[in-house]
Amino acid sequence: MAGYLEVICGGMYSGKSSELIRRITRAKYARRQVQLFKPALDGRYHATKIVAHDSRNYEAHAVAHVEEILKEVLPDTDIVAIDEIQFFAPDATIAVVSELLAQGRKVIVAGLDMDFAGRPFGAIPYLLATADEIDKIRAICIKCGKKAYVSQRLVDGCPASIDDPQIKVGGIESYEARCRECWELKK
Repeated sequence: MAGYLEVICGGMYSGKSSELIRRITRAKYARRQVQLFKPALDGRYHATKIVAHDSRNYEAHAVAHVEEILKEVLPDTDIVAIDEIQFFAPDATIAVVSELLAQGRKVIVAGLDMDFAGRPFGAIPYLLATADEIDKIRAICIKCGKKAYVSQRLVDGCPASIDDPQIKVGGIESYEARCRECWELKK
């Protein structure tokens, strides 16, 4: 049996985690064995649950390193779902996803496709290029209501600098959905 890779991507507040939870719920109704993983780094709402911004949630295994997933996947697991995939080391992520696919599993990943500076984020570019199915979801720009392009990072209410660290876990206090025209980056 061949593996199958689905990628759900977009900016913050676009509904990536909600879509992942929806797919997991459907798979469970179909009596598929599903395991859900998340980076331990992301404890914004709960340590061991994936929590969408709309408060929907699902129990998950929190792992510090993506390689731990291979050790925790049970033999009868049909579907491995991973939220916030961009937070894991890119090369290790690609290796783990490739191994899960080689085992014949369906893999569903969700994550940011771009960082706050508009740069491709983590392993997402590779996963997009090799995916069997891609869903790019858009949020609504908080400023003008157009389709959002990127997650605007704010530092003390002002746009972040390109020199700021790429990874900073946060929510509405640190990020806004913005379109191309409303997005800003401190130079």
